[in-house]
This record gives sequence, C-alpha cells and structure tokens, in this order.
Amino acid sequence: MFRFIIWIIMIVGGAFLGYYLDSLLFATPTFYFYIISILIGILILIVMVRISRNTGRTLAQYGRKGELKRMETNILVKEGIYAYMRHPMHLGLFLFPLGIAFLIASPSFILIIAPIEIIFMLIMIKLFEEPEAIEKFGQDYLNYKKEVPWFCFKRICLQKLLRKVHKIR
Repeated sequence: MFRFIIWIIMIVGGAFLGYYLDSLLFATPTFYFYIISILIGILILIVMVRISRNTGRTLAQYGRKGELKRMETNILVKEGIYAYMRHPMHLGLFLFPLGIAFLIASPSFILIIAPIEIIFMLIMIKLFEEPEAIEKFGQDYLNYKKEVPWFCFKRICLQKLLRKVHKIR
C-alpha cells in the first residue's frame, strides 16, 4: 500500500510541478499541441492498461496455489511474458506517468518529470522488488534472474506483452 501511495503522490505531484515548470520554461502551447498530446496520452494509457491487465492475469493464472489475498502470489511465474522479462508489469506501469504527462499536455512533465519518475521506479525495483523476490523464492529466483532480463524490447517480447491474455474463471 505504501508503494501505491508513493506512486499516486508522484503522479499528482508531477502534474502540479509540470504545470508550474511549464509556466516558467515554455510558451503557451498551441491548440494542435494539446490535441496531439492528448491523443498520444490516451494511446499510451490504453497500452499501459493492456500490459498491466495481461501481466496481472498471467500472475493470477500461474502464480497462485491455495487461498491467497488478491494480488498475492506464492509461485514464481516463468510462463507467458515472464519467460522473456522479469518485470513486464512494471514496464506497463512505467508508461503511466508518461501517459498522464501527455494527457495533461505538460511539456515539463513529458520531458523532465516523467523520465525522472521512471528512473525512480527502476531504483525501487532494484532496492525493494528484487530483494523481496529473492527472499520469497530463494535460489529459484536467483536462477531465473540469471536467465531472464529485467525487460525485453525484442519484437516477440512486445507481441507477447500486448497479446490478450484471457481471464481465468
């Protein structure tokens, strides 16, 4: 829950900071900039939702044995997109600040704040997510870590990432 709150603070704070920096650094954008920026933002957010939904469904399908709270796993998932990258859901979530930045048409948020937030999220993965996974899954995760990169941008990876994963019943 703490990470979720930090994430929301980053997005809302980024928006306010973006507007403030825009007033200092940029001339008022044109109407066309707003329209194009909003359309790009919507597209990015659609892709982000698709990636997050697909990876969440993959985790639910392969990562749970027994009765668990929603969003918890107790099996290391190496199927689907997780065979190609260790943090595909985070890849989708990296798009969120960028999508919001385009949606609100803030040049400062797009060019400065969103990239800083993405770097911050990468640091959070390195400092918290990876050690937690090692603690939870032990040697299995260490072996998985040697075999599978954080992210994969090869065509096959991106196709698997965006291919619809059906919800299990």
